[in-house]
Amino acid sequence: MSDAGFRLLSAGDTALTVELGEAVDPRINARVLSLDRALAAEAPPGIVETVPTYRSLQIHFDPERLDIEAFAARIGMLVASLDDEPPPGRTWTVPVVYGGEHGIDLEATAGRIDLSTDELIALHLAGDYRVYMIGFQPGFAYLGGLDPRLHLPRRETPRLKTPAGTISIGGIQAAVASIEAPSGWHLLGRTPVRAFDPARADPFLFRVGDRIRFERISADDYTSLARRVADEGWRPACEAA
Repeated sequence: MSDAGFRLLSAGDTALTVELGEAVDPRINARVLSLDRALAAEAPPGIVETVPTYRSLQIHFDPERLDIEAFAARIGMLVASLDDEPPPGRTWTVPVVYGGEHGIDLEATAGRIDLSTDELIALHLAGDYRVYMIGFQPGFAYLGGLDPRLHLPRRETPRLKTPAGTISIGGIQAAVASIEAPSGWHLLGRTPVRAFDPARADPFLFRVGDRIRFERISADDYTSLARRVADEGWRPACEAA
């Protein structure tokens, strides 16, 4: 079903998707998060999990406990009063070593967009990034806010393995990878920060709505911080909202 400002789509017999727009836009994403918060506050019986994305909220439910027709009507009422101001979120300072073995696509990527590697790095560092969604891998952070000069189609041939902590760009997005996985994105650098660590009390470091700023470090700094992460569980600086 559809209504002004949203579409409600079936995603099998145990999930619904509420689409609130068609673009990567902070106000659309703010409405997604507003709906997510509203449902969490009401805690309707039968809701198993909610999954916020750039422009939609997927709602997983127990069909034996949830009255779908009544719930769909309630969604319509909630959508009518959603907040479209992005929440403040936390701000993380994430250290990155660029290029070399840690960012094997840096030089080629700079060449494709007619920039020097230093110019590309400067543009990437200048971004004020927003975590729009977590997905694909556990803890993988999809970031909006990439400078338009760095928008670039993904690789024609994806790699079967890319390292955990990879800092990459693809399309209009930037990302912080969480585990070793395949990727068609352009690898600019790497962070020692663990976006996902199942041994932590809260395995996921970043949350939707957080901000991320990148800070350049040397290869030696990377090695030192990676050791601290392994030995002490070191985490980057974070400013509370």
